[in-house]
Amino acid sequence: MEKDKRERGQERKMGESLQSHGQMGHTQMNKEDDNKKKTDEELVHLRREIGLLPAVSFIMGTVVGSGIFIAPKGVLMNSGSVELSLLVWGLCGVLSLFGALCYAELGTTFTKSGGHFTYLLETLGPLPAFLRLWVEFLFIRPAATSLVSLAFGRYVVEPFFAPCAAPTMLIKLVSILGVTFLVAINCWSVRLASHIQVSLTFIKMFALVLVIIPGVIALVKGKTENFQNGFEFESLTLDRLPLAIYNGLYAYSGWFYLNFVTEEVKNPSRNIPLAIISSMTFATCALQGLDSVIPVLVALSCLGTLNGGIFVSPRMLFVGAREGYWPQIFSTIHIRRHTPLPALLLMYPLMVIMLISGDISQLISLTSFSHWFFIALATLGMLIHRYRFPLHPRPFKVPLVVAVTFTAVSFFIVGLSLYSDLWNTGCSCVVTLSGVPVYYMTIYHFCLPPTWRRIFNYCSKQLQILLEVAQQEVKTC
Repeated sequence: MEKDKRERGQERKMGESLQSHGQMGHTQMNKEDDNKKKTDEELVHLRREIGLLPAVSFIMGTVVGSGIFIAPKGVLMNSGSVELSLLVWGLCGVLSLFGALCYAELGTTFTKSGGHFTYLLETLGPLPAFLRLWVEFLFIRPAATSLVSLAFGRYVVEPFFAPCAAPTMLIKLVSILGVTFLVAINCWSVRLASHIQVSLTFIKMFALVLVIIPGVIALVKGKTENFQNGFEFESLTLDRLPLAIYNGLYAYSGWFYLNFVTEEVKNPSRNIPLAIISSMTFATCALQGLDSVIPVLVALSCLGTLNGGIFVSPRMLFVGAREGYWPQIFSTIHIRRHTPLPALLLMYPLMVIMLISGDISQLISLTSFSHWFFIALATLGMLIHRYRFPLHPRPFKVPLVVAVTFTAVSFFIVGLSLYSDLWNTGCSCVVTLSGVPVYYMTIYHFCLPPTWRRIFNYCSKQLQILLEVAQQEVKTC
């Protein structure tokens, strides 16, 4: 009997022990679930924080931006007359719309961020993709930022010195302050940068309405003296045509910006084509009546364009580094702010250097060749990808005639620019091709000396610690 009692007591203790262990295990599982939930919330990765309204604002705020205040002089000078300049504006508007539709297809077909780099990598291979990163970092983004920031500085400073000329150094100082402010905003918060873009775009659109309406009224009243004897085709020469078109295309540029941040756009298959189409439709109508506006409007337009460029361009370098085609430090994200901090900060010095030393008209010519050459390559790659993979999902598909027309005209303009402006186009071509040996030495065959590798790795590690950045922990593409 005592034996039975002992056995029953042992069974009871065993049951209590198992129950206790079960409760402990259940508690431990709850803690693990809580920790897992907490970790998911704190994982380092790019958040999808860009909705349809910020998406439209990023495109509209750059397309209808500072370019219209910089480019008209170049369009008019190289076309030779008012009416011919209007034809150039119309051609550039149609060409930009076709390009935007092509990029809407690319953005919904390849859902990674990175824009030009991603599309070239997916369709034509690593070398063209790397060269696009190379020119973006070395001179396309620094030059584009310099163009816009110089316009911003000029329209902020000049009203205080009118009718005298404003000091050049003061203009450049204000320009640098504007760039620094927007780089800091984009380092701090994606949401704050997108809110600023939305606000600047609404202010700009309201002001544009106030400017366009009086112009239309003046035309209705018969004030057309500037259009008398305007179609003087003999004033348009073959060597000046690409320069006129480049200036016009620069004013429309920005329609591809959203493709750089696809992974941060909510519902990209819907919002990317919708944002691009609505933005370009508006821009084609709005830009025709603009030739001069008040300095405040110009400065706000420049800020919107600057913010858009500074926001999207580092994402291409970020994706290039993540894919292994650029230094890995560029693919890290701030652990709390969730912004590509190193990509933003490491581009900043080149922006300032180009701003201090750059000339507006030369910067447009220098960047346009490489810029449009790679855009044409990307749309050519889209056509090749269509042929090779006809069953690949394409939520948005542009008509074939649009894609072929845009690609052919873009290559024609790029080729013609070699004849019209050999010096600037040649310099741009040389800088682009200089990336070929760099690619084969560092990417295709990594043949840097061991000492250089150790120094580079040490510097990258120290930068990571200093900037509080880490690799992305969640796959967002």
